[in-house]
Amino acid sequence: MRSIRPSFTERQGRNARRTTSPVLAAVALASALALTATACDSGGAEAGGEASAPAASEGDGKITIPDDIKNKLKEHGIDIDKWKNGAWKNWDKDDWLREADEYINPIIKGLWNPDRMRDADDPDKAVDAGGLTGDQGVTDPTPEPVDAKAVSPTYHANVPEAGKVFFDSPEGTMVCSATVVEDPAHPGKSNLVWTAGHCVHAGKKGGWYRNIAFAPSYNDQGKSAGELQNATEEEVAPYGVWWADWAQTSDQWIEQGGETGGDGASYDFAVIHVTPEDGGNGKSLEETVGSALPVDFNAPAVTSVDSITATGYPAAPPFDGQALYQCQDKPGRLSINKADPTMYRIGCTMTGGSSGGGWVAPGSDGKPALVSNTSIGPATAGWLAGPRLGEVARGVYGSVSKKFAGQ
Repeated sequence: MRSIRPSFTERQGRNARRTTSPVLAAVALASALALTATACDSGGAEAGGEASAPAASEGDGKITIPDDIKNKLKEHGIDIDKWKNGAWKNWDKDDWLREADEYINPIIKGLWNPDRMRDADDPDKAVDAGGLTGDQGVTDPTPEPVDAKAVSPTYHANVPEAGKVFFDSPEGTMVCSATVVEDPAHPGKSNLVWTAGHCVHAGKKGGWYRNIAFAPSYNDQGKSAGELQNATEEEVAPYGVWWADWAQTSDQWIEQGGETGGDGASYDFAVIHVTPEDGGNGKSLEETVGSALPVDFNAPAVTSVDSITATGYPAAPPFDGQALYQCQDKPGRLSINKADPTMYRIGCTMTGGSSGGGWVAPGSDGKPALVSNTSIGPATAGWLAGPRLGEVARGVYGSVSKKFAGQ
């Protein structure tokens, strides 16, 4: 089995290994499956479930770090200036910040240039099938594959909330998909982005990834990989690069999340708060892209949902991560552990890289709302599964919103 994990590219040459980005495949199948977690490229992020006070960038380019973070970093021997000059590449376990209050992600201007974003890929990883031992709880028959359909460019005109999350991990530069969502503390001016937990934190054996950034409407014109070879930053990221100055995922993902199998998949979601790399023009992310989706935490029963649409940038073959795709299907149920909430599962041929992408269905008011995100899927593709968003997800979302309510 393979777990849909972050795709990455080792920059030393074009023959880099590829791994599917974090889509945690949860399965109750008798046969062995390869799962790939969708979303990454080599790099790294500080570990932890919740983010600590955000780092800010002053006008002179210097990084201002809150005192609580400075003290925590000192405990790990981390110097911010050295960090910006490449010290973030040190993935020694003692220096890999893990806890919820240890998140730190200072802006490194120019790091996410067009070449680095384009090369973020999907490395294959062997998967431990342990934990996917058969039906636990309620699992419906495996859905028939649904061919992913390419979104017509411009992407912004069709799915303005969609984009890519880039980050660095010990394996390399990684990429996931993500969605701009509303912020109840800032109506019409949200800076919140929804993605998968495995796109920001490595789970029980690691910590926060590093250099986490979001590019809304990535490759908006739908250019081919060849055409992107000489693309400008405006063509690759027309609405700018937005750095995560805060990230939070569930305690369950931090404690249980694994690189393979379905461990923690029922709680594999995250919310990041972003700020523009260039300082911006005073406009929020929502104002910049012109839209944000509401999040529905009522977690409708799987059997009561007629159709869900999943959106993402699949990066593992036969896809290349540069184009936006969607799958639409009636969901079924997938149960990994009787103690965990049953997940949604749909037929879909999207591969690694689509991890974290939003799942949209009519909300309780009948209007489109985000109800889940891509978490797992088999290495051979064919289906995807995502967590139901209940009280734990509401708590993560509310905590990030509240943290920035007065700003």
